[in-house]
Amino acid sequence: MPDSTVSPSLCEASMARRPSTHPPRLDTLRVVERAPGDADSLDTDDDRELEEFSGVDFSDRDLSGITLRECSLDDVTLTDANLRGSRLIESVLTGINAPILRSSRSTWRDVTLSRSRIGSGELFDATWQSVRISGSKLGYVNLRGSSLTDVLFEDCTIDELDLGGANATRVAFTGTRVQTLDLTRSTLTHVDLRGLEFQAIHGLEGLKGATVSEYQLSELAPLFATQLGILVEG
Repeated sequence: MPDSTVSPSLCEASMARRPSTHPPRLDTLRVVERAPGDADSLDTDDDRELEEFSGVDFSDRDLSGITLRECSLDDVTLTDANLRGSRLIESVLTGINAPILRSSRSTWRDVTLSRSRIGSGELFDATWQSVRISGSKLGYVNLRGSSLTDVLFEDCTIDELDLGGANATRVAFTGTRVQTLDLTRSTLTHVDLRGLEFQAIHGLEGLKGATVSEYQLSELAPLFATQLGILVEG
């Protein structure tokens, strides 16, 4: 009869082949020449390409449905601007100031956002693909019900990140601090939380599919015990 015993070396090889956490796949934006954009004429549902907006104040403007392709926004103020349903494609956002950013149901594809300050980001039901957020201070980031694919948060400070009901694939955090992370009814695949420092997590069941460090697991243990009704005594 054939030997059904599996050798230790084969077991080790099988374990080594188990898929690890996949990092975000971020495309490098190509270097392009942009012309100064006419900020005053920018209106709802406009489609702009290869334009740059620098030092512009778009506060209280209705820019819903606009499409920016390979554009750049530098030192732009977006206080209470309406960007609902907007599309940002292969664009660079630097030094954005927005106490309130209204950009629900928007699409961000191949976008970088850096050195920016956003107080309340209304980004629910958005679609993000290949997005890098770096060196920014964010208050309440509402991404409820959004689809996030290949997203990286690096060197950011966030008061509350709400991913309730979101579908996140290959999302990672490096050098980032979040006070409250809400994962209620979220679906996570290859989401790497090891570079994230957090104080509280809501919706612990939403952690399925995430990768945490051993230290983070020890910090989460009391929360798991409370949720499961486990009494821990010395």
